[in-house]
Amino acid sequence: MKPLYADALIEINKNNPDIGKVLKLLREAIKNGDSRAAYALGTWYIEGTNVKKDLNKGIELISVAAIDNVPEALYDLGYSFEAGNGVEKNLRLAMEYYLKAALLGDKQSIYEVGRGYYYGIGFDKDKNLANIWLDHAERLGIKD
Repeated sequence: MKPLYADALIEINKNNPDIGKVLKLLREAIKNGDSRAAYALGTWYIEGTNVKKDLNKGIELISVAAIDNVPEALYDLGYSFEAGNGVEKNLRLAMEYYLKAALLGDKQSIYEVGRGYYYGIGFDKDKNLANIWLDHAERLGIKD
């Protein structure tokens, strides 16, 4: 199988990337089941980077990546559900996504889980659990 996602990364990191080529590579990679490409393109749609901003399409693509446990996608979905950005606000679901991302090693999500326990956002307030998560985040260099 051709490394379409890798080719897209090489192209986008050039001084003058061919955005059309990158889009084509990402879309082909997504068709081939590459969830990293779905995440990358999803973030473009959410931010309106190199494509017309489309929150629904962005969330749809990031959700594909989250199903495949891409930690960054799980974090972004957590953020989206916490902020109500492109989805209906749901603090419990936001924290579930942060928790899953944290367990997969996403450093910022480790902090977000601690924050959730500390303030009772999506979880019952639990200062002991909050301190465990927040201390771990601080050891990793993540602070509020």
